[in-house]
Amino acid sequence: MGMTTADSNERTFGGLVEVDVSSVDHSPLINDDIAPTKIAQRTWGTYNIAALWISMSACIPTYMLASGLISEGMNWYQAVLTVFFGNLIVLVPMILNAHAGTKYGIPFPVYCRASFGVRGANIPALLRAFVACGWFGIQTWIGGWAIYKIVTIYVPSWDFLPPLIAGINIAQAACFLFFWGINMFVIFKGIESIRFLLDIKAPLLIILGLALLAWAYQQAGGFGPMLSQPSQFIEGGAKAGKFWSVFFPSLTGMIGFWATLSLNIPDFTRYARTQRDQMMGQAIGLPTTMALYTFIGVAVTSATIVIYGGFPVWDPVVLITRFKNPIVLAVSLFALCLATLATNLAANVVSPANDFSNLWPSKITFRIGGLITGIIGILIQPWKLVADPSGYIYTWLVGYSALLGPIGGILVCDYYVLRKTRLQPLDLYKLQGEYSYRGGFNSVAIASLVLGVLPCIPGFLGTIKVIDPVWVGSFLMRVYDYAWFVGFTVAFLVYFSITRTRSKIA
Repeated sequence: MGMTTADSNERTFGGLVEVDVSSVDHSPLINDDIAPTKIAQRTWGTYNIAALWISMSACIPTYMLASGLISEGMNWYQAVLTVFFGNLIVLVPMILNAHAGTKYGIPFPVYCRASFGVRGANIPALLRAFVACGWFGIQTWIGGWAIYKIVTIYVPSWDFLPPLIAGINIAQAACFLFFWGINMFVIFKGIESIRFLLDIKAPLLIILGLALLAWAYQQAGGFGPMLSQPSQFIEGGAKAGKFWSVFFPSLTGMIGFWATLSLNIPDFTRYARTQRDQMMGQAIGLPTTMALYTFIGVAVTSATIVIYGGFPVWDPVVLITRFKNPIVLAVSLFALCLATLATNLAANVVSPANDFSNLWPSKITFRIGGLITGIIGILIQPWKLVADPSGYIYTWLVGYSALLGPIGGILVCDYYVLRKTRLQPLDLYKLQGEYSYRGGFNSVAIASLVLGVLPCIPGFLGTIKVIDPVWVGSFLMRVYDYAWFVGFTVAFLVYFSITRTRSKIA
């Protein structure tokens, strides 16, 4: 039974708040896609939330994640444990930020309005959106690459086509754009079609992953030398007694893998039935699936050393092309495309679509936001981002964690420490209200964000060789290794200190 609060526009149901937004219907800060969900729309249980994470985690980048860690000197179990611990850490801000979505039914960009201001919220929303556009491009390229590699089994001449478009050939571009079109079609079908895909994919990909693991074990007579004799495959890093110097930047990279979702998780938990559902679903689905799929990637790759005469095959797309049975190829192609499609839509489209909609609610709908995401995903040329597995982790993942860590610190400090999880939902949609600050921007949050990012900039420039790392100095290079932690902590403390001093929050 619902209970009406002192504010007649709100009703509470077992700790969840339903808001009547009719009084702000004409506000330029609201549309149907970013309005609070009704209680009747909050239908996602523990299974749906767990399926969300199983579906997003069981993907090709997760399968290949250990390759970059092992290339830096880790053995297989160090790599798997690093992935597990990184996801265990990121689970904490994930669950914390999910609370506001579940309680008030609000998406991520609206959640940001409480701390950054109703206009300033566009800053963290767009930072998150552009990172998602990069991920969207990467996942779309991987899906198109899977189609391309399997088709070349039947049309081998495709492999000999000259590069024509930004370093890729016309057939690769066509497969990429074909898979891009499938993504756009599902986006235009809406959020429920994405949930349907996730619910199908979750059990299917776990079964197929375990089946691949069983096949590798049977063919190799075990899991191969990387698991039985890991020291043979370590040439530096951990073997040379430098495990911790490799571990901490790697851990930051693993946190960076889902640091994006640790911010915009309200985009999904606004549909959760209870706080328990969102917490249990995430705890069950995220760290366990990431560790399992990383292990499957390592174990299968290790077995391929035996199966294919000394050469490890890290890329599951390349591995599948070794099968000649057309039925196996067809099933594998479908599974890879479904895996990539579901992960891409959930992890990399829902958030930026809402974020771009928040930028101009009266003109940009969820569908138009999704289209903008897709176009930017093409323009970034994602095939270049994934060309180097080491650079992918230490430049891409760690680099953007330096941006997203400070945002997380500000959100957690504002919602939990300062506001004690109490928001005025209607004011989130008003130009003149509690969250308007000065001109719609909270200068304290913006300053905290800048100061949180600042310590990691020299290390990032040294990592990408814009500045010689020697000039940057070993201390600042090490600071970058801890980018997410440093950014989160600095922004949290700055925001807390200045806000308390200025007494902006009652």
